[in-house]
Amino acid sequence: MELVTPQLGLIFWQLVFFGILLFLLAKLAWKPILSSLSEREHQIQSALDLAEKTRADMAKLQADNQQLLAEARAERDSILKAAKESADRIIAESKDKATAEGKRIIEDARETISNERAALVAQMKKEVVTISLEIAEKVLRKELSDKSAQEQLVADLAKEARLN
Repeated sequence: MELVTPQLGLIFWQLVFFGILLFLLAKLAWKPILSSLSEREHQIQSALDLAEKTRADMAKLQADNQQLLAEARAERDSILKAAKESADRIIAESKDKATAEGKRIIEDARETISNERAALVAQMKKEVVTISLEIAEKVLRKELSDKSAQEQLVADLAKEARLN
């Protein structure tokens, strides 16, 4: 039982050694341990602050990217709109030019037809005059005694000339 119940002297020396150990730990170990813990706490806090700052920067960058993307889309839309308007304008100008060219060609064709018609009428008049002169010459050459023979000759000559 002596081992289980400590004596008063043993308790005293244990208290003295515990006090010395506590004093040595307070002077030598606790300050470095506490400063190390404080430094570690500071590092963790600065890492958390940095992570929060990085998160905020990423959110800002993402917002900036979204804004740039929206601006690029708006610019693309305006460029496409301008290109469509330009294409429509060019198509309208081409249609106008084609219409004007078609009208000019039709007018030229009408003028050509009119000139050819006038030339044809002049040629027909010339041929009619020539045929009339030939008929008159033949009538005069032949001595006609009566009017019915003369009319018969004119009718025969007209059939020969094949006038329609």
